[in-house]
Amino acid sequence: MSITTSQQISKWYDLYKTIDITFTKEIIKTTGLDVRGVFLKCLGEQWPCVLYTSSFSGAKVVASSKVSLMDRIKKANNMVSLRFSFKLADKTDPLSFFIAAKASGFAPYTAGGSDLQFANLVYTQQPPDDFIEIMGRLLDANVNSARRRAERINLNPDSMRKIGLVSKDSLIFVQGVPRKCILRDLSFSGAKAIILGLAKFLVDKECTLRIEMDEPTETVELKGRIVRFENVEGRKDLTAVAIEFDEAQISMSYKLHINAFLSQIRQNRGEIDALPEHAGNSSDKRGPGGA
Repeated sequence: MSITTSQQISKWYDLYKTIDITFTKEIIKTTGLDVRGVFLKCLGEQWPCVLYTSSFSGAKVVASSKVSLMDRIKKANNMVSLRFSFKLADKTDPLSFFIAAKASGFAPYTAGGSDLQFANLVYTQQPPDDFIEIMGRLLDANVNSARRRAERINLNPDSMRKIGLVSKDSLIFVQGVPRKCILRDLSFSGAKAIILGLAKFLVDKECTLRIEMDEPTETVELKGRIVRFENVEGRKDLTAVAIEFDEAQISMSYKLHINAFLSQIRQNRGEIDALPEHAGNSSDKRGPGGA
């Protein structure tokens, strides 16, 4: 995990305090959450639980509804601790910590059987900086993917290094047929690329752009549609195409790569973020992975 200043931690906490992140499979993978290391602790004993959502102010977990746990929570005046564990790419040992909380309510979890329930937790302390950083990066990328969706990044050696793009050479799959391409720019919402052939026959066709990323090393596939084309000056055999991504299917990993670059540019310009309109007003808001 890269170095993040205390000022950035405070900004993320203030901006996104009440926005929930739903821990889908993609969010679990992106954050490195160790699902086997999540426990509800009360009066010295720990019970495994499933993290359903969390914000900086509280969480919802799926936990046991057995009398043994409920009695302990009652004896503790509803005071509990929620244990988190994350496997980070740049660290050998997992990152683990507890956040003190108060159980504010319970509801049956019918999908998993009668011995499970939803437990709503309200944090009684500010979460550790590491937790705010992990969650803050996701929330910031999700907000900016909408607010700065059309801001293009021209690809050169410097921008590619900062994004984590391995090469401009990529593949576009148009109706399942792979075509080699050279990327010209990227944004949250789309890309421009140069391909060999007559692109006018490909306009309005569904496609998948496959790119190779670094830190972490991964192949990212971005589904979308070719929306327009233009000729490449001096090259009748080449065409430039514009791809518009399907925003519902853009991976969180890709958003993080693009946001990291744009945020750095914004900081270099001395720009200051304003509070997003949908952030910080309601605890039932949904962030990345939300419904």
